[in-house]
Amino acid sequence: MRYSTMIETPLGPMRAEADETSVLALEFDRAEPVGESNKVLETLRRQLNEYFAGDRTSFNVSLAPEGTDFRKRVWAELQRIPHSETISYEELALRIGKPTATRAVAQANGANPICVLIPCHRVIGSDGTLVGYGGGLWRKKRLLELEGRSHNLPLFEQ
Repeated sequence: MRYSTMIETPLGPMRAEADETSVLALEFDRAEPVGESNKVLETLRRQLNEYFAGDRTSFNVSLAPEGTDFRKRVWAELQRIPHSETISYEELALRIGKPTATRAVAQANGANPICVLIPCHRVIGSDGTLVGYGGGLWRKKRLLELEGRSHNLPLFEQ
C-alpha cells in the first residue's frame, strides 16, 4: 500500500509518499490529494522538522526511489555528498565512473523523486553558480544556507 501526506516546512509544503517500510517520494509544491499517513511518514516528518530547525544533518529513514539503474546510481552517489558540501555535475559524473555523461547525470539529478534526503541541491554548476533545481533556485539557495554553505554567486536557470 502507498501512503501520502503533506509536510509543512519553512520552504513550503512538501508531498511525501511511502510504503510500509520506505520513503518513495518527497517533493515541493505537489498539489495533489493526500491519503493517510503511516509510521515511515511520521518519522520523516519528525526528521525534516529537525533538519529545518538545524538539529539534524542526516536522515535514517529507508529510501526506495523508483527509477532506472543509472538514475539509482546517481542518486546513491548524491547521498554520499556530505552535509554542507557541494560538487559540480562534472564531479558527480566522474564519481560514478561516467566522465562524459554530465548531461545524463544532470537529467538524473533533476529526476530525483526524494529531494532533501537525496541531496540533489548539493550539486552546482562547474563555475559555482546555482543551477537547475526543480523546487526553484531560491529553495536550493536556502537549503545550502541552512546547511552552512553560503552561495553569494548569481543564480542561473538551466
